Amino acid sequence: MKRQIVLVEDDKTLRESVAELLELNGFEVFTASDGEKGLKLIQNTMPDIVLCDIMMPKLDGYAVLECLLTKPETRGIPFIFLSAKAERIDVRKGMSLGADDYLSKPFQEWELLGAINSRLAKAEILKGPEDLVSSSEKISEEIKNINAFKNYIDDHGLEKKYKFGETIYREGDHANLIYLVKSGVIKTHKLDEKGKELITGIYKPDDFFGFTNFTSIQPYDEFATAIETSVLTTLPQEDYSKILGQNHELSIELLEYLSEHLTDIKRQLIQLAYGTVRQKTASTLLKFADRLQSNDKGNIHVLRSDLASVAGMATETLIRTLSAFKKEGLIAINDREIGILDSSKLKKIAD
Repeated sequence: MKRQIVLVEDDKTLRESVAELLELNGFEVFTASDGEKGLKLIQNTMPDIVLCDIMMPKLDGYAVLECLLTKPETRGIPFIFLSAKAERIDVRKGMSLGADDYLSKPFQEWELLGAINSRLAKAEILKGPEDLVSSSEKISEEIKNINAFKNYIDDHGLEKKYKFGETIYREGDHANLIYLVKSGVIKTHKLDEKGKELITGIYKPDDFFGFTNFTSIQPYDEFATAIETSVLTTLPQEDYSKILGQNHELSIELLEYLSEHLTDIKRQLIQLAYGTVRQKTASTLLKFADRLQSNDKGNIHVLRSDLASVAGMATETLIRTLSAFKKEGLIAINDREIGILDSSKLKKIAD
């Protein structure tokens, strides 16, 4: 289940940008434009955490916090102040009232997410043992294998649509999420010292990607980009780490799943090192044909640069090899579309 956040901020631009950032990181966000609306929203939704500005119309942030602290049902909700008032006296006042943290604007993405995850972890630790056991048992009953895990992500994750060429994440971004492909195709890729792209993975519907570390948040070491219009569902790292920790059978099955993916990457690296140009081109064509959905003419739409990146060769070299395959009657080329005419011969070349 997604963690819920109430964001109380009178600056519309900042409110919308912070809400979007949090939603992209797997949270469910409710927003209010002033303290009075925010207080009502908090009492109605009972969120996991509150982010609140200080200087606001009708009711300022200090008053919101004081009101929450007077009621037993809202007293324990983690509360973080977001404000441009960064002088020590303001920080001291906010913390002395009972705030859990204080972030001064402008703040960085990692600062905000770090503060939120830290306070949520603290709140989880402070829960009674009975709450933790019942939560653990419930999750274990629901998720026993990868298919159940995928269903859980579908039911509890955040869904987002990406256009062709749109970036999902960049190298160096915090790896807060894992991704499940619902439709479309995604490529992960790296750049070498000369800026040349190497595709490290191709993911089609029902595939996972985005795993980096199961116990802590680490930066992504590659890029992820949609190579056709795609729909993804995401799950926060904190959630999937907890699920795996509570279900050993699922952990083993997921390990096997990821090992198969690593084996594919190993084969690709071996082929990059030892394969001929024709072998690499044939293998890459077959790989994309398996991953991409063909149109009504039986052709696939793929960029030559993407083919070259996976094959590990210059685009010009790949184009010359494709032309040779066309003359041999192995493929048909129509602008950016490629049709496989003789897959058995291409497989022999690739082997």
